[in-house]
Amino acid sequence: MGQRYERIEGRIRTFIEQQPVFFTATAPLSGDGHVNLSPKGRSGTLVVIDGLTLAYLDFGGSSAETVAHLREEGNGRITLMWCAFSGPPKVLRVHGQGEAVFRDDPRWAELIGHFAEVDGPSARAIVLVRARRISDACGFAVPFMTYDEERTQHAEHFARKTDEEFAAYCEKKEHLGVSLDGLPALPLPLPARTV
Repeated sequence: MGQRYERIEGRIRTFIEQQPVFFTATAPLSGDGHVNLSPKGRSGTLVVIDGLTLAYLDFGGSSAETVAHLREEGNGRITLMWCAFSGPPKVLRVHGQGEAVFRDDPRWAELIGHFAEVDGPSARAIVLVRARRISDACGFAVPFMTYDEERTQHAEHFARKTDEEFAAYCEKKEHLGVSLDGLPALPLPLPARTV
């Protein structure tokens, strides 16, 4: 049976930190807008900052629907979800309020320090999530799956780009500056990094 938790600590925090993949879900306020669901991976790109705050790196290589929904006036709703694909069954969700912190934000320098081992030119934003509801569910229907290893293509591809090349790449991508529903997404041209 599922439980609710007041904070991300103890075994809940350990569970989050052990999972190699998590999912993010957001939606625009408009009922006919596109709901977005994204898988996230890459070791070291998600951190628990404190008992109610998580952060993850938003990388290049995809559209910017999550960022657009978080930036929409009066929105910011986000859900993060983890599934146990090995060990005891569990599905954990953190419902919260999200915010995209961009490279020219004064908080960038402090926040990017949480990701020193994976930081690179393709980091477009840091998504901060302040938990409003933390709960788990049984996960009995989630299959067992084995984790083999990290895919390295994303990190290797973007590591070959300079900041200027990455900014030019972002300028050419569809649905980075504006979402599928016409909402402002990433600020373009991509702000220069403060550090």
